Amino acid sequence: MPSVAATAQPFVCAGAAACTASAVVHPIDLAKVRIQLYSVANPGKSSPGFVGMLSAMVKNEGVGSIYAGVGASLMRQAVYGTARIGLHRSFSETLQARNHGQPLSFATKTLTGMCSGAIAVFFGSPFDVTLVRMQADSMKPAAQRRNYKGVLDALIRVVREEGAGKLYSGIAPNVLRGMANNAGMMACFDQAKEIFGDHVFHDPKGKPPSQQTQIAASFVAGFTASFCALPFDLLKSRMQDGSRYAGVADAFVTIARTEGPFAFWQGFSAYYLRTAPHAMIILVTMGHFQELYKSATGLK
Repeated sequence: MPSVAATAQPFVCAGAAACTASAVVHPIDLAKVRIQLYSVANPGKSSPGFVGMLSAMVKNEGVGSIYAGVGASLMRQAVYGTARIGLHRSFSETLQARNHGQPLSFATKTLTGMCSGAIAVFFGSPFDVTLVRMQADSMKPAAQRRNYKGVLDALIRVVREEGAGKLYSGIAPNVLRGMANNAGMMACFDQAKEIFGDHVFHDPKGKPPSQQTQIAASFVAGFTASFCALPFDLLKSRMQDGSRYAGVADAFVTIARTEGPFAFWQGFSAYYLRTAPHAMIILVTMGHFQELYKSATGLK
């Protein structure tokens, strides 16, 4: 029977690594959200690239603007990141033990990624809603800005002014995004590690994957996660920001009809440049946090 410290390890280390990664890539994530919402605030105009968006923010709003909503981002990762990575690792380790230590099939990895991603979304959605709103606030006309003082103020005001259910606006595309993102990142990362380790870098059997294997796998996972999740991420951002759609289907049809099918991949470069470094930072820091955790708890 695993000890409490051993059971908690994947969640504690995952949360610490996810928060570290989120703090580093927050400006890119902010640019991604603003690009997705740009056509709503500026109908008929082409969305800028992420470099142009960040440059305009620094010029017009100051350097501090690129960290708008970072508190909500960290709280979201402390909940959502901890759950999606920790649950995936916990599920995978349990299933691999039942498989007599043999590698899991890609279908099983995908299923564990989708399940852990979906569960994590339900815990993280309120912080996701506040994050999107805080990131998008300065794009609105002054009279329409919400001017939240911080993440707790945003949570309280949303509940008081719009009802608790609003914290779960966009939950359907958010669940789909969480499933697609976690399967694309975690399942593809685990599969790519096996392929690169066995056929490219020839890592020794029974040993942890080499650094080059992990970095190469994270690049693959960053692309697959971005490509699969971005359409749902766009729908989520639009619905959470308050755009009036009757539901996921209405949002999908409306965007496809008015903006074209490629609109679902608006800000792909920003999204990929956020996702790939995010995965790599988590990968690099997870090992350090695991060593610190073992040292603090006495685990071997």
